[in-house]
Amino acid sequence: MLYQTIKPAGASVSAGAEAPTGIQVGHGSRPVAAQKIFSQGDFQETENPLDLVIEGDGFFRVIQPDGTEAYTRAGAFKLNGDGQIVNSDGLPLQPELSIPQGTTNISIGTDGTVSVLLAGQAAPQQLGTIELARFVNPAGLNSIGRNLYLTTGSSGDAITGKPGTQGMGTLAQGFLEMSNVKVIEEMVNLIVSQRAYEINSKAIQTSDEMLGIANNLRR
Repeated sequence: MLYQTIKPAGASVSAGAEAPTGIQVGHGSRPVAAQKIFSQGDFQETENPLDLVIEGDGFFRVIQPDGTEAYTRAGAFKLNGDGQIVNSDGLPLQPELSIPQGTTNISIGTDGTVSVLLAGQAAPQQLGTIELARFVNPAGLNSIGRNLYLTTGSSGDAITGKPGTQGMGTLAQGFLEMSNVKVIEEMVNLIVSQRAYEINSKAIQTSDEMLGIANNLRR
């Protein structure tokens, strides 16, 4: 935080003499920013045809009830009563795709192409393509909870396109992306911080005991 300058360095103290050092009083510190890190997490196989992961950069696009578009990397999609592909909160995937009744198999390619096999047919039928969005500065996205993000002036506008193009990642069907937090590494960092705190507290305690002994000395 800000420093209060009581005496600036180089201030004149007498004729021909300047103060070699100044006096500045600090007012503490506070966090400036908490950056969101969208590095790749581990994959977990689910064998669910509507579970998708993005291998690389990009976000899925969903439409909110108020008509605004939100972005997420959570690929646990499902079907609603109308056959639309939606996320866990019922928000439709964009562009909207509807799976027809009588579908026996759903196939989603690495480029986002969605194909279905209908009962009684030998050849699959292509329904459409899942598009992704990417940002110049994804750390600037505004988190609104439930794995959803909105654009801000800092993130820039969404750049949309097919998976595997324009720097977008590719899709993998039947997998979910887990958290990108490395639990073992964070536990080690926590232990290191705890030990550093214990060392500092013991150093203060030892210093206090030494000063106590010095004050209690008798001639």
